[in-house]
Formats: sequence, C-alpha cells, structure tokens
Amino acid sequence: MKLLFVKASNFKNCEDNFSIDLVAKSKKTSEDKEYELQEIAQDLYVYNTLAFIGKNASGKTTAIELLDCCYSILGEFRLEDKHYSYDDVQLDMIFYHEGYLYRYMTTLKSDGTLGNKAMFTKQHLYKKKYFKTQLKKIYNMDGYMEITDCGELPDDTSIVFFVLKKKVTRALYFDSFGEGANTYQLLFRVLKNYEISNDIFLNIIQIFDENILKIEKVDEYNYRLFYQKDVKTLSDKELVYLLSSGTTKGILLYTLMVASLKYGFDLLIDEIENHFHKTLVENMLSLYKDKNVNKNHASLIFTTHYCEVLDLFNRRDNIWIAKSDGKVGLSNMYENYEIRGELLKSRQFYNNTFQTAVNYEELMNLKRKLM
Repeated sequence: MKLLFVKASNFKNCEDNFSIDLVAKSKKTSEDKEYELQEIAQDLYVYNTLAFIGKNASGKTTAIELLDCCYSILGEFRLEDKHYSYDDVQLDMIFYHEGYLYRYMTTLKSDGTLGNKAMFTKQHLYKKKYFKTQLKKIYNMDGYMEITDCGELPDDTSIVFFVLKKKVTRALYFDSFGEGANTYQLLFRVLKNYEISNDIFLNIIQIFDENILKIEKVDEYNYRLFYQKDVKTLSDKELVYLLSSGTTKGILLYTLMVASLKYGFDLLIDEIENHFHKTLVENMLSLYKDKNVNKNHASLIFTTHYCEVLDLFNRRDNIWIAKSDGKVGLSNMYENYEIRGELLKSRQFYNNTFQTAVNYEELMNLKRKLM
C-alpha cells in the first residue's frame, strides 16, 4: 500500500482543497530512478524523500499532520487521540494497493462522548485497475467503480478496512517522542515489536554516545547501563537525567528509522534539524535513497528550516513550500516556480525566491528598541 495523494478541507487552519501530491511529476532521469524515486508499479514513481519548508508559523507541521491523519486511517482504520478538531473535516485520498488504485472520500465528525476519536460519515470507496497508460488519469474519476455493500462497521471505523483488512503500521510520526521518562519504555517496545537486533541497537547507541557500551532492560521501569567502565542500574527517570536529551532522542529516532527501512513504512519527522547534527540528517537521507538499504519502499517525509539539506535533493517536485496568510497553503517548487535547476535550492531560499525569508525589518526594529 502506498499513499499517492490527499486533499482536505476544514482541516485545522488550512485553505479549502488543501492538497499534497506524492507522485513524481517532473522528468525522471536514470539517476533519479536510482536514488530519488521508487517505482511501486510500472511507471508509477513516488519519492524516497520529501520535504516541507517555510518560515515559522507557515503551516509545515499542519501539512505533515494531515499525512499522519491519512496514514492513521489507512493503518488503523480509526482516528483518535489527535489534538485537532475532526468536525466537518473532508478528506479525499488516493492510494495504490496490489495492482489497483483506490480513492476514498469521507467527512469526519467528532465523537459525541468524551472519547477523542473521529466518526466517519459520507464514506465512498472507489477502485480501478492501474495501467501505466492511465497514469495521468489517477486524479479524475474516469474508470473508478464504487465499492458497495461491503458490510457494517462501527461509525468510528473507516470502510478502507474492507480493502486493507489488517492493521499495519503505514507510517510513524515523530514529533514529541523523546521527551521524559517514558522514552526508554517506548524505545524497548520498538526494539521488540519491530525485531531490531541487539547488534544494530548497539551500533545506534555508539553513534550518539561512544561512552555507552550497552543498555539493558531490567523490568518495566529500570535499566542497566554499561557506561565506560561502570555498570549502573537506573530507573527510567534517572536514565533520562543522566543521558543528554540529544542522545535520548537520537537513539529512539534512529531506531524508528531502522524499523521504517526494514518494514517499508514511511517515517514522518517534524523539524528534522531539531533532533540531529547536519551529518546525521544527510546520513538519513542517503539511507532512504540507497536501494540496497531501502528495499521495501519506505519514504522519509520531514519538515525543516534548514534550507541547505535541500541541496541534497536532485529533484524539485518533492519539495513543498508552506505559507500562511490567514489560511495555510502549499506550493510545489517544481510546479509553481520558474527557477533554474542548476542553482542551489538553499540560495533560492536565502534570496527569498519563495517569500519565506525571515522578516529582517522586524529584527532590526527589535534591535533598535533594545538599544
């Protein structure tokens, strides 16, 4: 299963028909096909890496949360425990699964009880066989046949269940993970659930702190830390206090990355530069681009303020610029801007080609007031 397209109205503070297209649009060179793209069906290419960029409060996080919303429906067939309102959110998503294109439409409502979950109303599910000759017809209704009479489900369960049938991790969203004492409980659940080997886990630890030789779980709340020449048994709270925040977040996020690459689910990261040194960000991108490592069509999707990382992208259609003028909107670097491909993308941002530069006039106003 691979998500190809999503359109939403009334989602958070987005403009109506807020859309994200995950299908490659521009010319596909042999180099792109080797490193930047993954072919999930004949001539149907999606991205190994995709980025949302923009200044503060531009809506980058909103865009990645919309994808998280869709992946939750496709993976769990439910939507719950999100911090935004579900009321009157209209979703239209297209996904590919086992040789077919599926289009799912629904209007969400909030649960009338105290439970924070969405109710699915006005649901429609359509299906058509994928052929490469119909690549440009993915987005219109030509050839789609509605799936009807599937059966009854509770109102809080999406009818995509009748197609995908089994709960599977379609994506993981890393935003607030790595905070507090439960981080290491989560880390060891990830190691167990996704069967990450001890050898790989120790390798990840060494990347972030070479003084740590090993971490073992003693019970639900206690761990054994092999640190330099000492062995200490620590509670989860003591462990978080002893190790740096960067080490804690880094170990967890890299472990999630390994699971993503192993099982082929997408990894969504909000503000990737908040978690890693530049070299580690570059390493993550290179792993998702390497078909010897990324064998199961996983994608890395992230937001960033760090424009230079985009110079590692050969393509432009996998870069989305977020802006907010009362309502959040997205534009695509390839489709919406006439820029020369040989120019550094970071230089375009610093030249304010996309109207995303910091407001230096207000910065100078602040400086004058402080003086």
